Amino acid sequence: MTKEKKERVKTVAEKKEVNEEGIAPSLEEECTRLREMLEAKEREAAENYDRYLRAMAELDNFRKRTAREKEELVKFGNENLIRDILPLIDNLNRALAHAESSNNFEAFKEGLVMVRDQFMRTLEKHGLSCIDCVSKEFDPNYHEALYQVNSPDHDNNQVVEELEKGYLLHGRLLRPAKVSVCKKTENRVDGCE
Repeated sequence: MTKEKKERVKTVAEKKEVNEEGIAPSLEEECTRLREMLEAKEREAAENYDRYLRAMAELDNFRKRTAREKEELVKFGNENLIRDILPLIDNLNRALAHAESSNNFEAFKEGLVMVRDQFMRTLEKHGLSCIDCVSKEFDPNYHEALYQVNSPDHDNNQVVEELEKGYLLHGRLLRPAKVSVCKKTENRVDGCE
């Protein structure tokens, strides 16, 4: 052994603690104890790495499952609505078949009104609502003004006529109502308008 190694071993031996019997553990016992501690830490590190790999795999599987569920939700999200619309198609087919065998236009018209009302009830069941706007104050959040008219029967900035219905879906604007708005003009004496 070299002189330096001997001094290190001597220093280690001097620093050794005494066990319960008052005997200092030997260098070999200390190495064995340290090896056992190292092996325990290596096992713990391997277990932690294994847990990490499993957690990453679970996270990856969760992402894939969530993406698949989202895709299915988008693909089949309207299933209930379409299922509710199918009876409307059946009623339209019945009305068309009846129209071919009958010349009664009033009965055909009444049938179409009934189908339209059934259609609106179905859409209302799924959260659709109409925007009520005739004779109401013009609201740019819900109405789209196509033109202005001068009407003696309406106040300034009041909706005169609904040209196309507007709709809300669960309270959110789906389509604004297209309307004409009353714009009062004052006739001036000097001829300027």
